[in-house]
Amino acid sequence: MGHHHHHGHSHGHSHGHSHTSNKKALLSSFLLIAAFMIVEVIGGIVTNSLALLSDAGHMLSDAAALGLSFFALKLGEKQVSKEKTYGYKRFEIIAAALNGLTLVIISIYILFEAFHRFFNPPEVQSKGMLIISVTGLVVNIIAAWILMKGDKEENLNVRSAFLHVLGDMLGSVGAIVAALLIMFLGWGIADPIASCIVAVLILISGYRVTKDSFHILMEGAPSQIDMVQVRKVLCKIPAVKEVHDLHVWTITSGYPVLSCHITIYDDGVHDEILSQSQKILHDEFHIEHSTIQVEKEANGCPSPHGTCN
Repeated sequence: MGHHHHHGHSHGHSHGHSHTSNKKALLSSFLLIAAFMIVEVIGGIVTNSLALLSDAGHMLSDAAALGLSFFALKLGEKQVSKEKTYGYKRFEIIAAALNGLTLVIISIYILFEAFHRFFNPPEVQSKGMLIISVTGLVVNIIAAWILMKGDKEENLNVRSAFLHVLGDMLGSVGAIVAALLIMFLGWGIADPIASCIVAVLILISGYRVTKDSFHILMEGAPSQIDMVQVRKVLCKIPAVKEVHDLHVWTITSGYPVLSCHITIYDDGVHDEILSQSQKILHDEFHIEHSTIQVEKEANGCPSPHGTCN
Protein backbone atom coordinates (compact mmCIF):
# COMPACT_ATOMS: atom_id res chain seq x y z
CA MET A 1 0.00 0.00 0.00
CA GLY A 2 1.70 3.18 -1.03
CA HIS A 3 0.83 6.82 -0.85
CA HIS A 4 2.88 9.20 -2.89
CA HIS A 5 2.90 12.85 -3.58
CA HIS A 6 4.53 14.58 -6.48
CA HIS A 7 5.14 18.16 -7.37
CA GLY A 8 6.92 19.27 -10.53
CA HIS A 9 9.64 21.87 -10.16
CA SER A 10 9.86 22.76 -13.81
CA HIS A 11 7.23 25.46 -13.57
CA GLY A 12 8.93 27.43 -10.80
CA HIS A 13 10.92 29.80 -12.98
CA SER A 14 8.42 30.54 -15.73
CA HIS A 15 5.73 31.01 -13.09
CA GLY A 16 7.94 33.41 -11.16
CA HIS A 17 8.61 35.49 -14.25
CA SER A 18 4.97 35.86 -15.27
CA HIS A 19 4.10 36.59 -11.63
CA THR A 20 6.44 39.60 -11.55
CA SER A 21 5.17 40.93 -14.87
CA ASN A 22 1.57 40.47 -13.65
CA LYS A 23 2.35 42.46 -10.53
CA LYS A 24 3.97 45.32 -12.46
CA ALA A 25 1.12 45.40 -14.97
CA LEU A 26 -1.51 45.47 -12.24
CA LEU A 27 0.18 48.15 -10.18
CA SER A 28 0.87 50.57 -13.03
CA SER A 29 -2.60 50.22 -14.54
CA PHE A 30 -4.14 50.61 -11.06
CA LEU A 31 -2.35 53.93 -10.46
CA LEU A 32 -3.29 55.18 -13.92
CA ILE A 33 -6.98 54.33 -13.63
CA ALA A 34 -7.40 55.41 -10.00
CA ALA A 35 -5.98 58.84 -10.86
CA PHE A 36 -8.24 59.28 -13.87
CA MET A 37 -11.32 58.03 -12.01
CA ILE A 38 -11.09 61.02 -9.65
CA VAL A 39 -10.97 63.34 -12.66
CA GLU A 40 -14.01 61.61 -14.13
CA VAL A 41 -16.09 61.81 -10.93
CA ILE A 42 -15.44 65.56 -10.67
CA GLY A 43 -16.14 65.93 -14.41
CA GLY A 44 -19.36 63.97 -14.16
CA ILE A 45 -20.64 66.15 -11.31
CA VAL A 46 -19.58 69.41 -12.99
CA THR A 47 -21.06 68.52 -16.42
CA ASN A 48 -24.08 66.72 -14.87
CA SER A 49 -23.47 63.66 -17.05
CA LEU A 50 -24.67 60.24 -15.87
CA ALA A 51 -22.72 58.60 -18.70
CA LEU A 52 -19.52 60.06 -17.26
CA LEU A 53 -20.52 59.15 -13.71
CA SER A 54 -21.40 55.60 -14.76
CA ASP A 55 -18.08 55.37 -16.55
CA ALA A 56 -16.46 56.67 -13.36
CA GLY A 57 -18.37 53.97 -11.45
CA HIS A 58 -16.94 51.47 -13.86
CA MET A 59 -13.50 52.97 -13.36
CA LEU A 60 -13.95 52.77 -9.60
CA SER A 61 -14.72 49.08 -9.93
CA ASP A 62 -11.70 48.88 -12.24
CA ALA A 63 -9.42 50.54 -9.76
CA ALA A 64 -10.79 48.28 -7.02
CA ALA A 65 -10.33 45.27 -9.28
CA LEU A 66 -6.75 46.15 -10.08
CA GLY A 67 -5.95 47.08 -6.48
CA LEU A 68 -7.48 43.86 -5.15
CA SER A 69 -5.74 41.78 -7.80
CA PHE A 70 -2.39 43.38 -7.00
CA PHE A 71 -2.97 42.89 -3.27
CA ALA A 72 -3.98 39.26 -3.92
CA LEU A 73 -0.76 38.59 -5.85
CA LYS A 74 1.28 40.19 -3.08
CA LEU A 75 -0.56 38.16 -0.45
CA GLY A 76 -0.19 35.00 -2.55
CA GLU A 77 3.58 35.38 -2.19
CA LYS A 78 3.37 34.86 1.57
CA GLN A 79 5.01 31.64 2.57
CA VAL A 80 3.13 28.47 3.32
CA SER A 81 2.57 28.06 7.07
CA LYS A 82 1.44 25.23 9.33
CA GLU A 83 -2.09 26.62 9.38
CA LYS A 84 -2.23 27.73 5.72
CA THR A 85 -0.73 24.74 3.93
CA TYR A 86 -1.29 26.31 0.49
CA GLY A 87 -0.23 29.78 1.63
CA TYR A 88 -2.57 32.60 0.62
CA LYS A 89 -3.02 31.64 -3.01
CA ARG A 90 -6.78 31.26 -2.60
CA PHE A 91 -7.18 34.94 -1.69
CA GLU A 92 -6.70 35.74 -5.35
CA ILE A 93 -9.94 33.91 -6.16
CA ILE A 94 -11.81 35.50 -3.26
CA ALA A 95 -10.68 38.90 -4.59
CA ALA A 96 -11.98 38.03 -8.04
CA ALA A 97 -15.33 36.95 -6.55
CA LEU A 98 -15.69 40.20 -4.57
CA ASN A 99 -14.80 42.06 -7.71
CA GLY A 100 -17.49 40.38 -9.74
CA LEU A 101 -20.16 41.03 -7.09
CA THR A 102 -19.19 44.71 -6.88
CA LEU A 103 -19.60 45.04 -10.64
CA VAL A 104 -23.08 43.54 -10.51
CA ILE A 105 -24.16 45.96 -7.73
CA ILE A 106 -22.73 49.01 -9.54
CA SER A 107 -24.47 48.11 -12.80
CA ILE A 108 -27.86 47.69 -11.09
CA TYR A 109 -27.45 51.11 -9.48
CA ILE A 110 -26.59 52.77 -12.82
CA LEU A 111 -29.62 51.18 -14.54
CA PHE A 112 -31.83 52.46 -11.73
CA GLU A 113 -30.45 56.01 -12.09
CA ALA A 114 -30.70 55.96 -15.89
CA PHE A 115 -34.34 54.84 -15.71
CA HIS A 116 -35.24 58.11 -13.91
CA ARG A 117 -33.30 60.20 -16.40
CA PHE A 118 -35.22 58.78 -19.37
CA PHE A 119 -38.36 60.53 -18.19
CA ASN A 120 -36.62 63.71 -17.22
CA PRO A 121 -33.34 64.24 -19.16
CA PRO A 122 -31.34 66.95 -17.38
CA GLU A 123 -29.09 69.54 -18.99
CA VAL A 124 -25.64 68.09 -19.76
CA GLN A 125 -22.52 70.13 -20.61
CA SER A 126 -21.55 68.19 -23.69
CA LYS A 127 -18.22 69.92 -24.34
CA GLY A 128 -16.70 69.08 -20.95
CA MET A 129 -18.20 65.60 -21.21
CA LEU A 130 -16.53 65.08 -24.59
CA ILE A 131 -13.09 66.23 -23.41
CA ILE A 132 -13.20 63.99 -20.33
CA SER A 133 -14.50 60.91 -22.14
CA VAL A 134 -11.86 61.18 -24.89
CA THR A 135 -9.15 61.43 -22.22
CA GLY A 136 -10.76 58.43 -20.52
CA LEU A 137 -10.57 56.40 -23.70
CA VAL A 138 -6.85 57.16 -24.05
CA VAL A 139 -6.21 56.21 -20.39
CA ASN A 140 -8.08 52.92 -20.87
CA ILE A 141 -6.18 52.06 -24.04
CA ILE A 142 -2.89 52.57 -22.18
CA ALA A 143 -4.09 50.46 -19.22
CA ALA A 144 -5.31 47.67 -21.55
CA TRP A 145 -1.95 47.69 -23.34
CA ILE A 146 -0.13 47.39 -20.00
CA LEU A 147 -2.35 44.45 -18.95
CA MET A 148 -1.96 42.76 -22.34
CA LYS A 149 1.67 42.26 -21.39
CA GLY A 150 0.58 40.45 -18.22
CA ASP A 151 -0.29 36.77 -18.20
CA LYS A 152 -4.04 37.09 -18.75
CA GLU A 153 -4.52 33.64 -20.31
CA GLU A 154 -3.35 31.79 -17.21
CA ASN A 155 -4.31 34.16 -14.44
CA LEU A 156 -7.99 34.70 -13.61
CA ASN A 157 -7.13 37.84 -11.72
CA VAL A 158 -5.26 39.54 -14.53
CA ARG A 159 -7.99 38.38 -16.90
CA SER A 160 -10.73 39.89 -14.74
CA ALA A 161 -8.78 43.15 -14.55
CA PHE A 162 -8.29 43.12 -18.33
CA LEU A 163 -12.03 42.54 -18.89
CA HIS A 164 -12.78 45.47 -16.60
CA VAL A 165 -10.56 47.75 -18.64
CA LEU A 166 -12.05 46.54 -21.95
CA GLY A 167 -15.54 47.24 -20.65
CA ASP A 168 -14.28 50.64 -19.58
CA MET A 169 -13.00 51.44 -23.06
CA LEU A 170 -16.46 50.71 -24.42
CA GLY A 171 -17.90 52.90 -21.67
CA SER A 172 -15.69 55.78 -22.78
CA VAL A 173 -16.72 55.26 -26.40
CA GLY A 174 -20.37 55.36 -25.27
CA ALA A 175 -19.79 58.61 -23.40
CA ILE A 176 -18.03 60.14 -26.44
CA VAL A 177 -20.92 59.21 -28.76
CA ALA A 178 -23.45 60.54 -26.23
CA ALA A 179 -21.52 63.81 -25.88
CA LEU A 180 -21.45 64.27 -29.68
CA LEU A 181 -25.19 63.55 -29.97
CA ILE A 182 -25.99 66.07 -27.22
CA MET A 183 -23.61 68.63 -28.75
CA PHE A 184 -24.84 68.47 -32.35
CA LEU A 185 -28.40 67.17 -32.10
CA GLY A 186 -29.40 68.24 -28.61
CA TRP A 187 -30.34 64.67 -27.68
CA GLY A 188 -30.28 64.82 -23.88
CA ILE A 189 -31.60 61.25 -23.80
CA ALA A 190 -28.30 60.00 -25.29
CA ASP A 191 -26.75 60.37 -21.82
CA PRO A 192 -28.94 57.80 -20.00
CA ILE A 193 -28.84 55.51 -23.07
CA ALA A 194 -25.03 55.50 -22.99
CA SER A 195 -25.04 54.79 -19.24
CA CYS A 196 -27.45 51.85 -19.73
CA ILE A 197 -25.11 50.32 -22.32
CA VAL A 198 -22.18 50.70 -19.91
CA ALA A 199 -24.26 49.16 -17.11
CA VAL A 200 -25.12 46.10 -19.21
CA LEU A 201 -21.44 45.62 -20.12
CA ILE A 202 -20.48 45.86 -16.45
CA LEU A 203 -23.20 43.37 -15.55
CA ILE A 204 -21.99 40.78 -18.09
CA SER A 205 -18.33 40.92 -17.07
CA GLY A 206 -19.31 40.92 -13.38
CA TYR A 207 -21.44 37.83 -13.85
CA ARG A 208 -18.65 35.98 -15.70
CA VAL A 209 -15.94 36.73 -13.18
CA THR A 210 -18.23 35.83 -10.27
CA LYS A 211 -19.24 32.55 -11.91
CA ASP A 212 -15.63 31.52 -12.64
CA SER A 213 -14.40 32.35 -9.15
CA PHE A 214 -17.32 30.60 -7.43
CA HIS A 215 -16.61 27.49 -9.51
CA ILE A 216 -13.04 27.47 -8.15
CA LEU A 217 -14.18 28.20 -4.58
CA MET A 218 -16.63 25.28 -4.82
CA GLU A 219 -13.69 23.01 -5.75
CA GLY A 220 -15.12 22.49 -9.25
CA ALA A 221 -13.01 20.61 -11.80
CA PRO A 222 -11.03 23.00 -14.04
CA SER A 223 -12.78 23.47 -17.38
CA GLN A 224 -9.64 22.59 -19.37
CA ILE A 225 -9.30 19.14 -17.74
CA ASP A 226 -11.59 16.34 -18.88
CA MET A 227 -12.14 14.03 -15.91
CA VAL A 228 -13.37 11.14 -18.08
CA GLN A 229 -10.23 11.42 -20.21
CA VAL A 230 -7.97 11.51 -17.13
CA ARG A 231 -9.49 8.27 -15.83
CA LYS A 232 -9.33 6.64 -19.29
CA VAL A 233 -5.63 7.44 -19.73
CA LEU A 234 -4.72 6.24 -16.23
CA CYS A 235 -6.65 3.02 -16.86
CA LYS A 236 -4.51 2.32 -19.93
CA ILE A 237 -1.40 1.87 -17.78
CA PRO A 238 -0.58 -1.87 -17.72
CA ALA A 239 -1.54 -3.67 -14.48
CA VAL A 240 -4.00 -0.96 -13.42
CA LYS A 241 -7.30 -2.52 -12.35
CA GLU A 242 -9.27 0.55 -11.34
CA VAL A 243 -9.05 4.27 -10.66
CA HIS A 244 -11.35 5.66 -7.97
CA ASP A 245 -11.78 8.62 -5.62
CA LEU A 246 -10.55 10.81 -8.47
CA HIS A 247 -10.66 14.53 -7.66
CA VAL A 248 -9.30 17.46 -9.66
CA TRP A 249 -9.69 21.02 -8.38
CA THR A 250 -7.95 24.37 -8.56
CA ILE A 251 -6.12 26.16 -5.75
CA THR A 252 -5.79 29.39 -7.69
CA SER A 253 -5.61 30.33 -11.39
CA GLY A 254 -3.34 27.98 -13.32
CA TYR A 255 -2.75 25.70 -10.32
CA PRO A 256 -4.73 22.45 -10.80
CA VAL A 257 -4.38 19.69 -8.20
CA LEU A 258 -5.31 16.01 -8.46
CA SER A 259 -5.76 13.18 -6.00
CA CYS A 260 -6.87 9.59 -6.66
CA HIS A 261 -6.56 5.93 -5.68
CA ILE A 262 -5.20 3.45 -8.22
CA THR A 263 -5.77 -0.25 -7.59
CA ILE A 264 -3.27 -2.50 -9.35
CA TYR A 265 -3.19 -6.26 -10.01
CA ASP A 266 -0.90 -8.24 -7.73
CA ASP A 267 1.80 -8.55 -10.39
CA GLY A 268 1.97 -4.75 -10.86
CA VAL A 269 5.06 -2.89 -9.61
CA HIS A 270 4.00 -0.07 -7.31
CA ASP A 271 6.74 2.47 -8.09
CA GLU A 272 6.63 1.95 -11.85
CA ILE A 273 2.89 2.58 -12.01
CA LEU A 274 3.22 5.58 -9.75
CA SER A 275 5.87 7.29 -11.83
CA GLN A 276 4.07 6.42 -15.08
CA SER A 277 0.81 7.92 -13.88
CA GLN A 278 2.52 11.09 -12.68
CA LYS A 279 4.35 11.51 -15.96
CA ILE A 280 1.05 11.16 -17.87
CA LEU A 281 -0.71 13.68 -15.63
CA HIS A 282 2.14 16.13 -16.00
CA ASP A 283 2.70 15.74 -19.76
CA GLU A 284 -0.86 15.34 -21.01
CA PHE A 285 -2.89 17.37 -18.54
CA HIS A 286 -0.30 19.83 -17.14
CA ILE A 287 -1.09 18.75 -13.59
CA GLU A 288 2.09 19.45 -11.63
CA HIS A 289 0.66 18.60 -8.25
CA SER A 290 -0.74 15.12 -7.82
CA THR A 291 -1.29 12.88 -4.81
CA ILE A 292 -1.77 9.25 -5.82
CA GLN A 293 -2.44 6.29 -3.59
CA VAL A 294 -1.45 3.00 -5.23
CA GLU A 295 -2.87 -0.15 -3.68
CA LYS A 296 -2.76 -3.88 -4.51
CA GLU A 297 -6.16 -5.38 -5.33
CA ALA A 298 -5.88 -7.82 -2.41
CA ASN A 299 -5.80 -5.10 0.24
CA GLY A 300 -7.20 -2.08 -1.62
CA CYS A 301 -10.57 -0.48 -0.98
CA PRO A 302 -12.83 -1.78 -3.77
CA SER A 303 -14.97 0.74 -5.60
CA PRO A 304 -17.70 -0.21 -8.07
CA HIS A 305 -17.35 3.15 -9.88
CA GLY A 306 -13.69 3.18 -10.75
CA THR A 307 -13.28 -0.16 -12.54
CA CYS A 308 -11.25 0.11 -15.74
CA ASN A 309 -13.14 -2.14 -18.10
